[in-house]
Amino acid sequence: MSALLGLRPEVQDTCTSLGLMLSLVLFMGLARVIVRQQLHSPTAHAFVLEFLATFQLCCCTHELQLLSEQDPAHATWTLTLIYFFSLVHGLTLVGTSSNPCGVMMQMMLGGMSPEMGAMRLLAQLVSALCSRYCVGALWSLSLTKYHVSERNFACKNPIQVDLPKAVITEAVCSFIFHSALLHFQEVRTKLRIHLLAALITFLVYAGGSLTGAVFNPALALSLHFMCFDEAFPQFFIVYWLAPSLGILLMILMFSFFLPWLHNNHIINKKE
Repeated sequence: MSALLGLRPEVQDTCTSLGLMLSLVLFMGLARVIVRQQLHSPTAHAFVLEFLATFQLCCCTHELQLLSEQDPAHATWTLTLIYFFSLVHGLTLVGTSSNPCGVMMQMMLGGMSPEMGAMRLLAQLVSALCSRYCVGALWSLSLTKYHVSERNFACKNPIQVDLPKAVITEAVCSFIFHSALLHFQEVRTKLRIHLLAALITFLVYAGGSLTGAVFNPALALSLHFMCFDEAFPQFFIVYWLAPSLGILLMILMFSFFLPWLHNNHIINKKE
């Protein structure tokens, strides 16, 4: 603690913020251990684990977004934090998606029943809203100089381009990420987590200045709840419909179009 007090105020605030995020990850990890030991109903088990995973992702992203706004000139530091916490989430949130698009993908590919999918979607949306208000309560403690509770309830529109470009950005990000998620399943776990973390970091770097590169409807709801209230049609299209469109196009391409193209090529060669 004395070493921390000897640092510059802005460094102290950054360390405090990072400490909060890591403490949250540890607390959620402990909660998951208790859930696995105490809950035996598959439905309740899936609901609570998905709730905890989405809560962890949303709370950490709120804090990361706040950190990135304090020193926007040093984008490398922000991208490093995104990569690091993407690794942390990848290691700790195994078995959950924390993303409605991921649940949709599993349901459309037949890997999850509609009932279980609906339960996970409900858990994600409830958790997204809960995380927003929990972050607001945490910031009201003013543990750092930029923790202001009112900030969490203001709309800071992240969409910096016109609607068609914003839709394309979120759809393409969703398409690329979930394509990688689907096709990296055979890669060794440790390498897969690093590859996905690097991909997330790249997508945020490429699309962050346009829409924030969220490609996660639950996370978008948590981050921009007031914006949904003020401009619901625009935010619904960009942050909910566009990522879903990316998922649909990805499944159509890899499950139908490419196999059809491959089969036609084989038939033509035989002829």
